[in-house]
Amino acid sequence: MDIKVFTKILKDKSFTEYKKMKYKYGEDFNAFLQTLEDLYYKPLPLFDFDGIHIVFIENHAAVNQSAVKLLLQSQDQHYGIKAAEDEIVATSAIESIDFSRDSVRNILKGMAPKDEQENRILGIKHGLEFIADTDNKITEENLYKLYMMTVGDFLSDDDKLLEGKLYRHDTVYVVSDHVEHSGLDYKKIPEFMKSLIDFANAEDDINDLIKAAIIHFYIAFVHPYFDGNGRIARLVHLWFLIQKGYQSALFIPFSSKIENSRKAYYGAYTAIEENKKTSGKIDVTPFILYFINNVYNKMNEGSTAVETLTVYDDAVKCGKITEKETKLWKFVLSYYGTTEFSTKQLEKDFGDAAYATIRGFVLKFEELGLFSSVRYGPRVKYKVVK
Repeated sequence: MDIKVFTKILKDKSFTEYKKMKYKYGEDFNAFLQTLEDLYYKPLPLFDFDGIHIVFIENHAAVNQSAVKLLLQSQDQHYGIKAAEDEIVATSAIESIDFSRDSVRNILKGMAPKDEQENRILGIKHGLEFIADTDNKITEENLYKLYMMTVGDFLSDDDKLLEGKLYRHDTVYVVSDHVEHSGLDYKKIPEFMKSLIDFANAEDDINDLIKAAIIHFYIAFVHPYFDGNGRIARLVHLWFLIQKGYQSALFIPFSSKIENSRKAYYGAYTAIEENKKTSGKIDVTPFILYFINNVYNKMNEGSTAVETLTVYDDAVKCGKITEKETKLWKFVLSYYGTTEFSTKQLEKDFGDAAYATIRGFVLKFEELGLFSSVRYGPRVKYKVVK
């Protein structure tokens, strides 16, 4: 195929919509697909329901390195309180489950659940704690534990897993926004999920963030459960990144980014299903591109910038930060993220420092360039510099 035509099609903003591209480019698009088959598709050790290797186009788009640096920032805590709050609210909202933010905050503060809704929130909190512990490796048994604590224990009898079964025992049909999909024949699920677990634990040359997106897609594709497949796919996405050393995966607004681009998220699934009708292959490139463009490359929005964390690290090395200020800084990052707070609010929430100490800490960190302030009449609010 002529390289100029191939490049033109590859750069077309609609190149992942095969039906539209076939109409636009005619026979050239057929030649384009054959060239992908011959030279560009990277086959995965995962299969579609017809036993054909799933593929993707390697190196088509790049993950912003600032996102990688942000995810690799070391953390002393399992997860950020504010990020966990956003994660629980957003991952549930994607599937039209509305949790009260007040209830989520209460559970994250350690309060006992007072109703069924808060019990379910507690389950997701336990799930975040489970995947944050790097000793909990990605195995079928641990996946079952994660599913039961976050979803399975709260289902009606019709949707519950049978005792002794890791996955569903009947057919499932998926209709969610624009996605219409039949899950894998339940008799084949154990075989396919074992392949996925092996893939997650295999050493290969696939970029970690790309591989996490592929794992995410495949769980939703196979649909191993009657309910909660999306929530589990998103949790396993984060779990894989944590296992690979991306400690800040639970300190970024992951599912919030997905919720904010929900139409494109489901659209990527739809594109993959529709494209197979033209190419005969499940090519996960649209899903990978979705994550690069809508999640990974936008992680710094609403997150503490790598540059800010570097300024803090430099101040520590120079002996400018006290032990108490270190505790306060970590509390602010975990509890507020990049949202605003007042000195009075910080004093109340932290609970282990006098107001004078809090006030001195905030002013000092503003002077260091770590906090910015906004005045609302007589009141002043602060937040971490993004």
